[in-house]
Amino acid sequence: MAAPSSSNWVMETAHDVPHVLAVDDNLIDRKLVEKLLRNSSCKVTTAENGPRALELLGLTSGGQNSMNGRSKVNLVITDYCMPGMTGYELLKKIKESSVMKEVPVVIMSSENIPTRINKCLEEGAQMFILKPLKQSDVKKLTCHACHGDGGGDVCVRPNPSTAQQGNMRQTRTSQYLGTCMMPHDRGSDNMSLSC
Repeated sequence: MAAPSSSNWVMETAHDVPHVLAVDDNLIDRKLVEKLLRNSSCKVTTAENGPRALELLGLTSGGQNSMNGRSKVNLVITDYCMPGMTGYELLKKIKESSVMKEVPVVIMSSENIPTRINKCLEEGAQMFILKPLKQSDVKKLTCHACHGDGGGDVCVRPNPSTAQQGNMRQTRTSQYLGTCMMPHDRGSDNMSLSC
């Protein structure tokens, strides 16, 4: 049986409901993400860790896609810090897959570490969001999943040359950091990353 083409992983019309795989080892955070996504009319499947997410996506050795009876995943949102497999490692495995590499992956973290943000964006993460996740963040995510656009970030893009990829990554990282740099406190001149 032939593997599905990457176009099978993209919403066909804006009227379709996006299917999001939410991955977080913390039950409370996972439930919050699930609730926010459902409030935005998303279909949600949850996983408690990276290996379970890979299993659901059919990316384990000999594993079958556990979602075959349901709709394909349009977006993966994962916590960065998880035991056993980090969100970064999950991102790499998804992007290494010929079947799943075009699916947008969003990384969440409560830790504000610019090198981590840069590393994830360079590896192909669509966005990096600081926790706690807000409804406005979810609206951006569903825009990505439904339309392939989320205020300047492109969800599914053609395979550019290696040189173009490097330039795109640098531009995306700079744009991302530029949008997240804002005063930590309105009465303060100190700058911090805050999304």
